[in-house]
Amino acid sequence: MNTAAPNMMQNPRVIRQLDEALINRIAAGEVVERPASAVKELVENAIDAGAGRIRIDIADGGKTLIRITDDGCGIPPADLPVALARHATSKLDGSDLLNIHSFGFRGEALASLAAVGRLELTSRAAGHEAARIRVNGGRAGEVEPAALREGTVVELRDLFHATPARLKFLRTERAESQAISDVVKRLAMAEPAVGFILRDISGGGEGRLILRADSEGGDLFDALGARLARIMGRDFIDNALGIDATREGIRLHGYAALPTYSRGAAVAQFLFVNGRPVKDRALTGALRAAYQDVLSRDRHPAAALFIDCPTDLVDVNVHPAKAEVRFREPGVVRGLIVTALRHGLAGAGHRASTTVGAATLGALRPEPFDGAPGEETPARIYQMDHASVPARAAAWRAQAPDTRAPGLAEMQMPWSGRTVEPVEPAAAEEDTTAHPLGAARGQVHENYIIAQTGTGIVIVDQHAAHERLVYERLKRQMAENGVAAQALLIPEIVELSAGDCARLLEMAADFARLGLVIEPFGGSAVAVRETPAILGEVNAGAMLRDMLDELVDQGESTTLETRLNAILSRMACHGSVRSGRRMGAEEMNALLREMEATPHSGQCNHGRPTYVELKLSDIERLFERS
Repeated sequence: MNTAAPNMMQNPRVIRQLDEALINRIAAGEVVERPASAVKELVENAIDAGAGRIRIDIADGGKTLIRITDDGCGIPPADLPVALARHATSKLDGSDLLNIHSFGFRGEALASLAAVGRLELTSRAAGHEAARIRVNGGRAGEVEPAALREGTVVELRDLFHATPARLKFLRTERAESQAISDVVKRLAMAEPAVGFILRDISGGGEGRLILRADSEGGDLFDALGARLARIMGRDFIDNALGIDATREGIRLHGYAALPTYSRGAAVAQFLFVNGRPVKDRALTGALRAAYQDVLSRDRHPAAALFIDCPTDLVDVNVHPAKAEVRFREPGVVRGLIVTALRHGLAGAGHRASTTVGAATLGALRPEPFDGAPGEETPARIYQMDHASVPARAAAWRAQAPDTRAPGLAEMQMPWSGRTVEPVEPAAAEEDTTAHPLGAARGQVHENYIIAQTGTGIVIVDQHAAHERLVYERLKRQMAENGVAAQALLIPEIVELSAGDCARLLEMAADFARLGLVIEPFGGSAVAVRETPAILGEVNAGAMLRDMLDELVDQGESTTLETRLNAILSRMACHGSVRSGRRMGAEEMNALLREMEATPHSGQCNHGRPTYVELKLSDIERLFERS
């Protein structure tokens, strides 16, 4: 029985040309997915116009109003109708599609927005009077005079009123407002010299301020750091490493957080290519690979990284939304990210995030009052309630013993608490200010080392710290001496597709350095001759397929290296100082000194902190002594 295809029309119609209004609405479906997409396109236009200040006003999650006001170069009155036409732009001359130095270049944004909403464009260019043009459902009105001092104002009302079916797919006003906020934050990160204001005016008037980021001055890193601190929080900058590296004409700069400042989801990862916010799986995969040895699988790094490269090495014309890019040499970019981040993390040494100490102080609470039932809790005495310094000095003078008075002579004896001289520390005792992690002063619960620094105390988890030290030592030995391989008595033959076989054999030399030797076996099969000895008995076929999946997804496989490191991590765990073991002062100090000299010693093999530092000022504040 013949069944007609469900997507085939039973009565084919004559092919005809779609009208301009319908074409614009179809095109708008690619460019304008939701209100946040409209905000992105309009703010990018303002940045391309050289704006120094951009204000974004929204109402009802951008569904009823989006208004973008900038102080850019403006548009002459005669060009306003042309600006609303499809594929009309001043940013591309058509000679070279790869030579793109602006956010926008397709010339589709205004035409698409005008096709699905009510758009009003008011602008004033230098040497011209201000003018306005209105478009409703794709039908443009006449250019008319307007009042505007400088720049451009784009007002978009009733988004998708011309395509009501799209309205049904929008989320709640709160969710759409959050999406708009995320878009503006990403663009603000990319342009520290531009001031941004985002307001929700749903209730009328000035409304509610969502984001304010004034323009930042100074050099590249100072301006970027100040902007990121405002958007991502001061904690991020305080616990991030400055990254600046170059390879083959491609530069990577920005900030990457310490492993102990990780997040539970990938919500604090921001990537930019030539100033353009992008979402690229290969780039996020490289970021993840750089942290794979210092973070557990359920934690995610925080970073804001900027890639600058010649325009002929990257294609931004991949998708109308321009959120995806394609590099000519993706392996170079990936290698640059992984190498630069690993080098930066290794250079951080024993440093751990300040949020660890803050969380510890937050967990500490004064002992609650334990009075009789029904008895009132006494009022807390704060430091400002104590006597002033001059008053205390006068009281001490009044209470000082009078050596001439009879009966007080015994107060001058060596055992008197008033006259005992402080005991000098032993000559062999470590100086607390000579080292970042201080000097060991004791061990509690046979697991935690208490060390005194010049400005506070450090609490070290002896097992976690030594586990990282042993792990780094094992990795260093493996890098210096290579990975020992064991030959299989009977080589394992793995059948693959022709493409997968070729892809694996291209990486054969890299695998051999890690102890995995593979050879072609005819057709689309490979023979596994040797495997890393440290792995013991392995399922070579399953491992090769895992590596292939990673090669297809990311262009590079770290499966074998990850498995080797996992074995070394387990060896380090079993070979490190165990919890419950008593340590002498020399052992504890030796552990502290090795931590200071070892990369990544601020976190254990699973990304947890190995020590907590508490500043003396914070401790005094806890006891209300400040």
